[in-house]
Amino acid sequence: MNKQQVRGAANEAAGKVQKNVGKATANGSQAVKGAVREAAGKAEKAIGNAKSDVKREVRDRDIERHTR
Repeated sequence: MNKQQVRGAANEAAGKVQKNVGKATANGSQAVKGAVREAAGKAEKAIGNAKSDVKREVRDRDIERHTR
């Protein structure tokens, strides 16, 4: 797991909590801020996942090239 995946997951979780607290306290702006933070965390995690996939693909190709 890379740093971006970890940060994204943390922001996603924190946003979800913030959104739910905002809903529970009828604080619309907190709920919206939480939803935005949650979405940003999901996006950051997806970018981290893509980076990890690319690194894995490059590594696998290098291994395959050297075993021929």
